[in-house]
Amino acid sequence: MPKSIDVAELLNREFLGIRSRLIDLAAALDRIDRGQGSVASDPRIDQIRRSLALLAEPKADRAEQVQLIFSLPYQSDWEAQYGVAPSGRPHKL
Repeated sequence: MPKSIDVAELLNREFLGIRSRLIDLAAALDRIDRGQGSVASDPRIDQIRRSLALLAEPKADRAEQVQLIFSLPYQSDWEAQYGVAPSGRPHKL
């Protein structure tokens, strides 16, 4: 069984990277806010906002939940839609 990492050690290791990514994210959102026009009706901005709200919650499965926010719903006919043969090879069109 792998050794458990001390949470304080983990925070020490990850803190600067997390801080950097959060600053990058804040800067990107600032640029969007300063731009001309509106993206209020763009579903991508809603995905970003929902993801940020989810990240603020202390949950163990945040990465999975954020991925689901940005994922398309499963469609059973995806192979035909995207021209993929069941074996993984593209259909010849």
